[in-house]
Amino acid sequence: MSKVGLTRLVADIREISHHYRTKAAVQLNATIIDERWEIGKRIVEEEQNGEFRAEYGSNLLKELSAQLTFDLGKGYSPRALAYYRQLYIYFPDREILQTRLQNLTWSHIQAILGEKNEAARLWYMDEAAQQMWSVKTLERNVGSQYYHRLLASSDKEAVSEEMKKLTGNKNTAISPEQYIKSPVVTEFLGIAKDATYTESELESALITHLQQFLMELGKGYAFVERQQHIVTDAGDYYIDLVFYNYLLKCFVLIDLKTTKITHQDVGQMDMYVRMYDDLKRTQGDNPTIGILLCAETSEDIAKYSMLNGSKQLFASKYLTVLPSEEELRQEIEMQKHLFLLQKGGATQ
Repeated sequence: MSKVGLTRLVADIREISHHYRTKAAVQLNATIIDERWEIGKRIVEEEQNGEFRAEYGSNLLKELSAQLTFDLGKGYSPRALAYYRQLYIYFPDREILQTRLQNLTWSHIQAILGEKNEAARLWYMDEAAQQMWSVKTLERNVGSQYYHRLLASSDKEAVSEEMKKLTGNKNTAISPEQYIKSPVVTEFLGIAKDATYTESELESALITHLQQFLMELGKGYAFVERQQHIVTDAGDYYIDLVFYNYLLKCFVLIDLKTTKITHQDVGQMDMYVRMYDDLKRTQGDNPTIGILLCAETSEDIAKYSMLNGSKQLFASKYLTVLPSEEELRQEIEMQKHLFLLQKGGATQ
């Protein structure tokens, strides 16, 4: 291919990539706002079914926050839930809300919810979307009563020019890459805001999510330890995750590799299983199970190891409780994808 042809091909692919990233950012933004509108609607419905008093609403949000934060993580503080409730109260017609959301993020919506006047709220939404105001510009305009001052002024151009000067005229739309890395999105997707992105950090992030994934399966998993230290004549080893499953009555060991699984890795897992059977297994426990995971980009696989156990038993009984290879593969792939989105690696 000629240099000119290659340059044209690269430009075309960049344009295609930017188009779909923008589309993904817009869809994700709309999903976040839809979710919060639905939550707000459900809270208001509950308040209307109960005793509608200020203390009732306050206690409801506190109780909801505690349970939802425990179940789902960040994004459900009493203050956040109050915003979701206010969103529904101010915009009970979802279609009217959705028609005004172009170029607006949840942070824009939060700034607008601080305005008590309905006409002003709608005006701020339209202006912020059309003029592509940054969140800081919108917050300043709402806080300085820009709408009301503009309405009362006989020289609207002077008020507008002053606003642009004071805000630095920062009216640029947020890029898909910036939006994907925003705290609101990482919170919505359940990714830690302050994560770093080395290979070891990727491995740590995957282990964390696998731990949560197994606990959420609800099939008898009790967490024992992470990075459990095992001492052998050959050296010191660390098992990534150790669980005890009270339905299977056995230990479940999980080891993650960020590179392709080798015969040495399989042998090491078998050694872990043997050691656990010798050192940790008690009377009444079934043989220890080892799960060896590979997080290599081109191959997400799981290998199971259960020495001295019946293959028939393993297939018919244990796999009804253990996650399947496909479930583990999908979980690893999904968490890698979210990790790369936050890092920006998927946008290179």
